[in-house]
Amino acid sequence: MKTALVTGSSGFIGYFVAQALLDAGWRVVGVDSMSDYYDVTLKQARLDLLLAQDGFTNVKGEIQQQGLLADLFAAHKPALVVHLAAQAGVRYSLENPMSYFQTNLGGTLQLLEAARAHSPAHMLMASSSSAYGANSQMPYREDMQADHQMSLYAATKKSSENIAHSYAHLFSLPITMFRFFTVYGPWGRPDMAPHKFTSRILEGRPIDVYNHGHMRRDFTYITDLVKAIMLLIDAVPDPSTAQGKHPNDSLSPVAPYRVVNIGNSDAIPLLDFIKAIESATGMDAEMNMMPMQPGDVPATWADASLLKSLTGYVPHTPVKDGVVEFVKWYRDYYAI
Repeated sequence: MKTALVTGSSGFIGYFVAQALLDAGWRVVGVDSMSDYYDVTLKQARLDLLLAQDGFTNVKGEIQQQGLLADLFAAHKPALVVHLAAQAGVRYSLENPMSYFQTNLGGTLQLLEAARAHSPAHMLMASSSSAYGANSQMPYREDMQADHQMSLYAATKKSSENIAHSYAHLFSLPITMFRFFTVYGPWGRPDMAPHKFTSRILEGRPIDVYNHGHMRRDFTYITDLVKAIMLLIDAVPDPSTAQGKHPNDSLSPVAPYRVVNIGNSDAIPLLDFIKAIESATGMDAEMNMMPMQPGDVPATWADASLLKSLTGYVPHTPVKDGVVEFVKWYRDYYAI
């Protein structure tokens, strides 16, 4: 059995990726700090599902801890790395900026140093659509300039991309950075809008709607995202191949490195997403209209044509279907 290392394995996306790898016959070493940024019992519930299966090894620790990842690479020599551990949240970066530097930059550097000593066949590393920053031209393409990030979170993600490219170039580490868009679905994070909206609507409390509802997001269902990640495992970037096979291929000319969007290729108005939750819950939302939050952007929208060119696949789950599945899970998990 080949070994995969998944950082952030008890997180929302990390749990689903680890499960998909186990289902595909991989041995998975998961690393997670179990931070209290949001409800640790939710993380533990995800982790318990993974621990109940053969082939999964759990390591509790912070990825920025000196030597932790180096020791894991030396012991397990993973053929695949899926790097998902990060301090998430745009708004929280205004309150605790140091945690973003420690985890998103320091942790990523520790990972790359460990991989330098024990090179895996492929590293898949999570970035974010927030890296596109102030770009107003849409849909977002991977070949667009992305220099004007709007939050510290976004800045750490774009910086991680730059650091990863330098390591890919210097040490021939094959790296695919994937920029994911607004991911939602069962087991989703409580700090994200789908969870907060559903919770408050079911409890009869008003929901905060920023920018007075004039927001659009490329909502991407979790299983679509994970399928795309799994398919990208075999799409190892190789700079010796002819660049330009796809118009916006981000393949580096000097490194085995590429950036790939993973999104639903649709910019859904936030008010339409709220309507989908109302329909799934059978309840009306009381909306508290708010101004735009610092660091937020009014819209995101992915061009996923590069992903399709590389894998033959694009995310496709309609929001109304994905929201129904999320609300079903929410009612079951919280016994509502």
